[in-house]
Amino acid sequence: MTAAQPALDQAFRALSDPTRRAVVQALGRGPASVSELARPFEMALPSFLQHLKVLEESGLVTTAKSGRVRTCTLRTETLAAAGHWLEAQRTLWTRRLDQLDSFVMQLKDLEETP
Repeated sequence: MTAAQPALDQAFRALSDPTRRAVVQALGRGPASVSELARPFEMALPSFLQHLKVLEESGLVTTAKSGRVRTCTLRTETLAAAGHWLEAQRTLWTRRLDQLDSFVMQLKDLEETP
């Protein structure tokens, strides 16, 4: 396990929920207040705040309070780290599937050779 693994685990845990993914997507358009982010969801504010807490603890979102308004901002570094991990997995599996395809084609050529 790498030093970044626990942070990555938290990020993927946070992104496993559709509400939190929608919040991350909304914040991809820019910072927003808690009330703006909560508006599309049919849930009580305390429930929505629990989702924000998970996103903050995972490092995906930061919040700052100015007067009575709490504004949320996406932390792109954490999202980028998750993206890099996914890309590495995609590269690995693409290479493995290419090797399998090559092997199957060799077997097919052997079967067709008299």
